[in-house]
Amino acid sequence: MLLELRVRDLALIAAAELEFAPGLTVLSGETGAGKTALINSLKLLVGERADSSVVRSGATETRLEALFSTGSAADSPEYLVSRRLGADGRSRCYLNDSLVTVKTLAQSIGPLVDLYGQHQHQSLLRASEQLRLLDAYGGQTLARTLLAYQEIFSAHAQAQADRERLQEAVGSTAASREQASFLLREIAKVNPQPGEDDDLRATLPLLQNGEELVAAAEAALRELRGEGRAVDSLAQAAARMEGLMGLDPALDALANQLQSLEVSAAELARDLRSYRDSVEFDPEALEQTLNRLGQLEGLIRRFGPLQEIMALRQQAELLLADAEDGPLRLEAAESRLAELEQQRTAAAAALANCRHSFAQRFCAQLAQAVGELAMPQAAFEFAATTLQPQDWTLKGSERLELLYRPEPAARFAPLARIASGGELSRLMLALQSLQPQGHRAMTLVFDEIDAGIGGKTAQTLAVHLGRLAQSHQVIVITHLAQIAAWADVHLVVRKQQDSQGSETLITRVQGEDRLLELARMLSGTQDDVAVFHARRLLDQATADKVALATVHAVAPATAHAHPIRPEAGEEATGTSSSENTMPSDNAAALGNVVPSANTMPSGKGGTKGRQRATEST
Repeated sequence: MLLELRVRDLALIAAAELEFAPGLTVLSGETGAGKTALINSLKLLVGERADSSVVRSGATETRLEALFSTGSAADSPEYLVSRRLGADGRSRCYLNDSLVTVKTLAQSIGPLVDLYGQHQHQSLLRASEQLRLLDAYGGQTLARTLLAYQEIFSAHAQAQADRERLQEAVGSTAASREQASFLLREIAKVNPQPGEDDDLRATLPLLQNGEELVAAAEAALRELRGEGRAVDSLAQAAARMEGLMGLDPALDALANQLQSLEVSAAELARDLRSYRDSVEFDPEALEQTLNRLGQLEGLIRRFGPLQEIMALRQQAELLLADAEDGPLRLEAAESRLAELEQQRTAAAAALANCRHSFAQRFCAQLAQAVGELAMPQAAFEFAATTLQPQDWTLKGSERLELLYRPEPAARFAPLARIASGGELSRLMLALQSLQPQGHRAMTLVFDEIDAGIGGKTAQTLAVHLGRLAQSHQVIVITHLAQIAAWADVHLVVRKQQDSQGSETLITRVQGEDRLLELARMLSGTQDDVAVFHARRLLDQATADKVALATVHAVAPATAHAHPIRPEAGEEATGTSSSENTMPSDNAAALGNVVPSANTMPSGKGGTKGRQRATEST
């Protein structure tokens, strides 16, 4: 869970500090106020790559910092993440004050946060992403089946390569075998070892300059340890100061520095002595190194870099070994390949059957989920195209694509052909309920994915986000008042212009201020009529949240209208709508979904009352 976020000099934002809480946090404001920039800062902190273009104009670097918790309990482990992006292109990442790579940041922090940008739903149009979602839905059962297929697929590919190599060896000419023998003889004369040339070049400067290095270390050591030299002088000065300590705090601080210098000088002298004694000035060793390096460089000039020479030697050895008893080994390889071909075919069929079984449940539950997001007649199915054996991959022997039918009278078609942007946004949200519980991130961030949605659909979308917030920390950038009314924490991002330039104000709104913001979101004005409708919307959302929380509190841990993932052999079960009667006009929108029993408390605070972010002019 995200606890705190600090931003300095990112894009237009000069400074911003935010605290976050569990539940649903909404960021609203006019377009261009800086809302998306805050989300982009979070993307960078969880391991997304960036370049110097994100640094605010006139600044030397962007500085980002966030505090994450791995759980909702007070004693849950926390991560302090910071990142610096210089205008010169340099980047540094820190995890708990330790310098790490961007990859490490992504691996450590990335799983805690799922980010969905304005166009993130476009990934659902790719068949590869649809297959990934199905495999994740299949959980351990499908994962084990996939792994079994991949192991056999890899073994088959290796056996095929072995067969081809043996065929080449058996069919090789006497000339090619003689060439391989010649190559091995020439390499054996030198007998190079992997990386030997680099090791020799690294030690050569020490051997060539050993006398000068020893002399320099000896001279420095004399200056430190000689009679009346640095170490003695520092010791005498420290002794003089020690007798006066306690009279003046300022002098005590200087005395402590002097004692520290004395200790450092003594340690440096010991290190110099050790270095002097470790350097060898051996003319014979120098000559041997030069001779050996000359042999290696001669071989390299003839056959290429040493790494390639090692590979050529291995290839030549294999060719001669295979040619010697090639026919027998080729027969064994052919038999092995035929056996693995049968196993690969069986494993591919098992994987396809397993996926088809989960695909039916996946599509049924997906249709139920989007039905609650104003797509009541939507239906889904997976189309499977069998590939030729030579086209099989580690992913399987089929190409699976998710098809969509908006209503019974329509035909199933690929999402890319018929799904609108608003439908894809709702589909992406519905997929959250199908992910295995152990694979769900604790924090879900949605950046204006409500584009193209309004009216009743906006209300059902708000209910869905409110339901997610029962078990996740949900952060949403939105222009829809229906969603903002469900917020546990409502932050407004405004851009203020004055004589000094632009300034972004980030304010947590409550009470009358929140009503005015909802009114602006509803109609663009804050007159009495707009405030009246905003108040009704907020009252309705508050009542619906109470009803949803009540259902969530009394629901048994095993009750799910969208089972997260039934294991093989299990049937999907749901809760009837009669069990979840809601005292509001939105009872139908709230539906019968009971969130997961693994919840965190709904957030009721945690952000600072008023926070500022200075923006460039």
